[in-house]
Amino acid sequence: MNKKTIGTVLMMLLLATPLFAQNNPDRKKVEGVAAVVGDYLILESDIDKAYIDLNQQEVDTKNITRCQMLGKLMEDKLYAHQAVQDSIKLTDAEVREQVNQRIEYLIAQLGGDIKKLLEFYRKDDEQSMRDELFNILKLNQLAQRMKQQIVKDVEVTPEEVRNFFNAIPAEERPHFGTELEIAQIVVNPVAPKSSVQKVIDQLNEIKEDVEKNGMSFATKAILYSQDRATGGQELTFNRNSAFDKAFKDVAFTLQEGEISKPFESSFGWHIIQMVKIRGKEVSVRHILIMPDIPDEALNEAKEKIAKIRQRIIDKELTFDEAARNFSDEKETRNDGGQLINPEDLSSRFELTRIEPSLYARISDLKDNEVSVPFLDEDRTGKKSYRIYKITNRIDEHQADFTKDYVKIQDLALKEKQLKAVTKWMKEHIEKTYIAIKGEYRNCKFENNWLKK
Repeated sequence: MNKKTIGTVLMMLLLATPLFAQNNPDRKKVEGVAAVVGDYLILESDIDKAYIDLNQQEVDTKNITRCQMLGKLMEDKLYAHQAVQDSIKLTDAEVREQVNQRIEYLIAQLGGDIKKLLEFYRKDDEQSMRDELFNILKLNQLAQRMKQQIVKDVEVTPEEVRNFFNAIPAEERPHFGTELEIAQIVVNPVAPKSSVQKVIDQLNEIKEDVEKNGMSFATKAILYSQDRATGGQELTFNRNSAFDKAFKDVAFTLQEGEISKPFESSFGWHIIQMVKIRGKEVSVRHILIMPDIPDEALNEAKEKIAKIRQRIIDKELTFDEAARNFSDEKETRNDGGQLINPEDLSSRFELTRIEPSLYARISDLKDNEVSVPFLDEDRTGKKSYRIYKITNRIDEHQADFTKDYVKIQDLALKEKQLKAVTKWMKEHIEKTYIAIKGEYRNCKFENNWLKK
């Protein structure tokens, strides 16, 4: 990992500021203070760090003024301050666990060398780094939970959605781009028994190393799990969450601290460690390892899906029938292979917002045409062959209440949530200690931070 990449990860943890004792009679002016919000300071250096963070994420900051940046930081501090006042639950143990995960992840990216991490982070020892990360993550989590609390009960009724839509002048109603409904058939290559047994043996060795030798499951996950998106991290869910059924079934049999035996899900082979049980909700870590797939198995899968495609073209069966009978993807086969858009859980995909690799495969397909087989590889390294068909095409059009209800409902909900946040912000600015220093008193803020 190069310095820019590490910097991006670390700078995403910015905005840590020391607690500022509001009722401390010995409080003195601190050099470089831009503002105070409740119990939090915002330093000039925090504004500088915020610009660095956005630049690291390749966000254009040319038109973002220091006044605007300060206003955003003040919002975050107000959320965190009020979260403390409202006793929103966030334990130090939860934050320390996040610190452990971040440090383990970063160390693993640097080949296991903590010294390199401390050198880059300009820290003399690991504890000082942990202390700083603790403050950063605690503040960020408090702010996030406060924002969630503000809007958690905000809902819109069908009548509110209708009123929202009718209030938009006809000539100003949004236009929606061309949308597609897409179906797929998936054929997975079958791993030989020897490859499966090798994975089971490896997972059992990892399990034994953690249970008998005291090794860290989180570290093992970072080192060995092929699910790079969640390696070492906690996954929190309940029985109704959209997780693989086999994964959930195993998870809910475990006690806190227990590690499962190796088992297979639709993604591969896992072991799970139960981290915490909170009523009907659980937090786990997992390690995923995929068996090696030889070329022979890949070729067999390719031949199988090619035969399925030919039968559809020859009209021996419909795409829907083929998906229901032959697709290996459980999540879509019962709906005839119909894909679901994760953004709004509808079956529609806006053409210009389709994920690039999928767009390249379906953009030139004519209605009712079946694509050629494509070899696919997901983030875990799992390989499969897929064919696609466009089952419906909705041309570009101005918003229609009936046809576009889900989108309009989402817009109405966001507007109502924004109003709730704006109302909350106005009320809490009035009753919270806020001080803005020096040149920043001349800023024209979006919120009434100066209480004029």
